[in-house]
Amino acid sequence: MKILKFQLILFASLLFFSAKSQEKQEDKIIASAKVLNDFGEMKESIPKQLLEITEGIIIVPKLINGAFVVGGKRGKGVAMVKLKENTWSNPVFVTITGGSVGLQIGLQAVDLVLIFKDKATLENIGRGSFTLGGDISATAGPLGRNSTASTDYKLEAEVYSYSRSKGLFAGISITGAAIAVDAKSNEAFYGEETDAKTLFSDDDNNAESVKELKKSLNDLYRQ
Repeated sequence: MKILKFQLILFASLLFFSAKSQEKQEDKIIASAKVLNDFGEMKESIPKQLLEITEGIIIVPKLINGAFVVGGKRGKGVAMVKLKENTWSNPVFVTITGGSVGLQIGLQAVDLVLIFKDKATLENIGRGSFTLGGDISATAGPLGRNSTASTDYKLEAEVYSYSRSKGLFAGISITGAAIAVDAKSNEAFYGEETDAKTLFSDDDNNAESVKELKKSLNDLYRQ
């Protein structure tokens, strides 16, 4: 009887922590949708011309906690790729670790968005992490909703990075940061172990948080 009671308590505890973990990932998706909504409301935003030719995105809410000169810290976010007929894949949870994130002064947090021109870069992430500025070329993104004025005006980099903090929006240089799949978060959210390639190939998740994220993403791309 004592063994059975212990097993029931253990089972209930596992269910509780599983539900809490899934809720945590839901919050991350909701926060990512808010980041996209905030970006869309900025006067200076991601150029429409760049959005039209990109096939993937990573959103990392609150990457940095304030300091005078800040190096990149560990952050968590979601990645998605564009599928046929301009639909978007299921979100894949990712981590970003290390590297420098430009010169930041007095910032409490930075919302980071990475725009990928080729979705294959993200689709290959399941094979291991990649480094921005090392394995793939990355640069601060050009500004101006209807302009591509930039030192990289030909849009030849593979990844373009943008940040927002306390109402300030800018292209930001992020080099040496490693991006990898967050397998535990994916398992917690989807309820089973699922590889990134499978998630990127489907758009069948109907969770309300995912619907909201996709709506926010489509709204940004329609700006």
